[in-house]
Amino acid sequence: MSILSRASRSAIALFTLGWALLLAAADMDYGLQPVAIADGTWVLVGRSEDFSTTNGGNIVNTGFIVTSAGVLVIDSGPSRAYGEQLKRAIARVTDKPVTMVVNTHHHPDHFLGNQAFAPESLAALPGTISGIHSEGGTFNENMYRLAGDWMAGTDVQAPAKPLTAGPLELGGHHLELIALDGHTGADLAILDRSTGVLFAGDLVFNDRAPTTPHANLAAWQKALNRLEGLGFKQVVPGHGPVARDTAPIRQTRAWLSWLDGNLRQAAEDGLDMTEVLAIQPPAEFRRLAVVEAEYRRSVGQLYPAYEQQALSRPGRNTR
Repeated sequence: MSILSRASRSAIALFTLGWALLLAAADMDYGLQPVAIADGTWVLVGRSEDFSTTNGGNIVNTGFIVTSAGVLVIDSGPSRAYGEQLKRAIARVTDKPVTMVVNTHHHPDHFLGNQAFAPESLAALPGTISGIHSEGGTFNENMYRLAGDWMAGTDVQAPAKPLTAGPLELGGHHLELIALDGHTGADLAILDRSTGVLFAGDLVFNDRAPTTPHANLAAWQKALNRLEGLGFKQVVPGHGPVARDTAPIRQTRAWLSWLDGNLRQAAEDGLDMTEVLAIQPPAEFRRLAVVEAEYRRSVGQLYPAYEQQALSRPGRNTR
């Protein structure tokens, strides 16, 4: 058997490296498939899961509206790779340019795809922009830990264009920007009155337990009341399937009501956090995706404030 030349060995090594990179690229494919839900309106529904190295952080719903003046993107996804693949998915639907990318709030799966789009197209509520500046770096580091190689090349790109609540006319679509809070300190919902589609962001979850790292439950309930009265035809939740009725809003409200009552009673009864974690959600909620994990996280995030409130009230009930 002849000995391979150095050039031959180098060629084989380059071929092997190239093939490995192709395989890696294939593994990093989110498989984004836009689904049309109304005139010019498309949604990409993420998985009802936790962040993982298997799903690459694709647990979020993103969407876009094709107008005569260009494309409006609602949320850019959890990574630069997602944003790039979202941009290509849009190009398969229309040749119109992306003119605005709106981040509904500052959680990482809703803005870390911003790098894929022109900086001047990025827009959000002032509170969201501030949150991305203050917490975006930490979120990004956590996503690298949770999603692994899917995050390659991802960095924080905060919007520079602040949005205000009110009407927005864009290429024949009559949009209403609705500034709320509760899930975070700044939550944007977008109602397209031309089609009746409401993009609710993470104020609404459908068949998935809500996340609460920045939640104010009382404010969130008020926001849900506002959304329920908008008269929409379809609602796109931040997580979970699109719906044609108010069921996801009512489901989110019911979970938040139970969570608030459960934590309040536990604090009044003097339970420690381990005891609160052992409480099982009612049967109606056990079918929700990732309910056990989200309940544990919510206890850790919210219960200390309930304990403090109970301790500061004279004559509280203790064991």
